Amino acid sequence: MSRDAAPSTKVFVHGNPEVDAIWSLLVAELGQRGVDDIVLLSPPGFGAPVPVGWAGDVAAYRAWLVGELERIGGTIDLVGHDWGAGHVFSTIAQRPDLVRSFAADCIGLLHPDYVWHDMAQAWQTPDVGEQVIEGMVCAPLADRIAMFSSFGAPADTATAMAEATNEDMGCCILSLYRSAAQPATVAIGHALRAAARPPMLAIIASEDPYVSAALGAEVAGDLGAQRLSLDGCGHWWMFEEPGLAADGLVAFWSDLE
Repeated sequence: MSRDAAPSTKVFVHGNPEVDAIWSLLVAELGQRGVDDIVLLSPPGFGAPVPVGWAGDVAAYRAWLVGELERIGGTIDLVGHDWGAGHVFSTIAQRPDLVRSFAADCIGLLHPDYVWHDMAQAWQTPDVGEQVIEGMVCAPLADRIAMFSSFGAPADTATAMAEATNEDMGCCILSLYRSAAQPATVAIGHALRAAARPPMLAIIASEDPYVSAALGAEVAGDLGAQRLSLDGCGHWWMFEEPGLAADGLVAFWSDLE
């Protein structure tokens, strides 16, 4: 059986400051559509333990994801959100052979004109970043739950995210964002453009406050990606419109058969 004809595993990678519970509603919707071979990967520090000596930079997360995909093996359709999307872009730029396809949001990160949002710039600033992270990690659990709930997260998802917000996550946030100061994501974009890319779906949420839809649409055009436009959705489209997202993903994967 050829790689393209083999049953495919759907591998999801989340971002910051998240855990794999963000996918729960989407996974349920996919299950209703007959998609159940799903693996949820948690990057170190974001719902998973941090290995001894962990560098926590862009290169370390790319090596982690490469290792996970090699371990899973077979035919893989990869999906990334937020920094999970960043890890996907970085990985595909180096190892496009590991997957049959990839889908990701935040594609505007790769645009030459992308400027990191205000919170990211705070994390990237020495001393300021440490103070911001201390405030986040040390906030009472109820306050953290309220913050994630304000993003639209279901109660159980907000609680899981709040409980995972700890010192390890804080250290990983600082190391990851500081390694990604521009022109780092622009360079990933150049590498991805030069790679022999598998089929790509660009998930573009019109109201994402962190990465503009306009930049995303331009990069999607440059890369020849298919688009899933989620009008009215913000950054956490997977629990804002899980049914719509599931329909778009299933349609994309079906075209690969």
